[in-house]
Amino acid sequence: MMKVAILDDYQGVALTSADWSPLKDRAEITVFRDYLPVGQALVDRLKPFDAVVAMRERTPFREELLSQLDNLKLILSTGRRNAAIDLKYAAERGVTVCYTGYSSHGAMEHTWALILSALRHVPQENISFRSAGWQTRIGIDLKGRTLGIVGLGNIGGAIARIARAFEMNVIAWSQNLTDEKAAEAGARRVEKEELFRQADIITVHLILSGRSKGIVGKDELAAMKASAWLINTSRGPLIDEAALVEALQEKRIGGAALDVFDTEPLPADHPFRSLDNLLATPHIGYVTEDTYKIFYRDTVENIAAYLDGKPIRLLESNK
Repeated sequence: MMKVAILDDYQGVALTSADWSPLKDRAEITVFRDYLPVGQALVDRLKPFDAVVAMRERTPFREELLSQLDNLKLILSTGRRNAAIDLKYAAERGVTVCYTGYSSHGAMEHTWALILSALRHVPQENISFRSAGWQTRIGIDLKGRTLGIVGLGNIGGAIARIARAFEMNVIAWSQNLTDEKAAEAGARRVEKEELFRQADIITVHLILSGRSKGIVGKDELAAMKASAWLINTSRGPLIDEAALVEALQEKRIGGAALDVFDTEPLPADHPFRSLDNLLATPHIGYVTEDTYKIFYRDTVENIAAYLDGKPIRLLESNK
């Protein structure tokens, strides 16, 4: 009987998001609803297990951890890439790593939820309403405003199409973006500096890599309008966190709306938790019923295939 650990099931929905019956009498499933950072407590927790279901990139499976998990044979990563897994070392340890399908709709929709909530002051007005108050702020229209998109891939392209429906001006930049590709998404390609100077709202949609880490830093924040908002639902390290904290504390930009952070879960005493010009959510962009159904359905299929010796969705690259 394979011993399987499901990590970080915060909402307690892993076992109800898919049909796990194909693994009956073949696998013993244990669900963990809390998060443990890499350390002795996590090692002790995972030592008995043959397989681990990793939720996205929350837990880094690198040499420090993998070298101490002698029973581990299979890592089941949710999503199509996972930069937190050392694939080369896992292979050396004889650990098979596989992936699941993914839907990008949740992250795209959540980006717009943050933009609309921030510009219409939804959290503040809701607090006022629940405190027996009434209107306290004036909202900002999207029509006629300029949206700057950093990274015009699948999600960025979808963001652009919705922005056009709001009758916004859309500009975009990334290292390899061409005028033609931008136009196909309904955007105009500009240089990076121009995007940060012109945009009223800037949203970042890049894969985290060596060349994209810190791509929004002090210079980019300094170029932004004093009224502009910065949105990030992709990966925390794309933005220089210290520089953003400073810009928000000094009110040099209109505000920021974030769903991702350098360290997750975010420490309780982090400055982000007390800034009044920051709207933040706890990395829930991809946390939707449909996405979880894909994650756990494919996880069940991967485990069954592994046990049957059949072809499996092997994660062979994080690029």
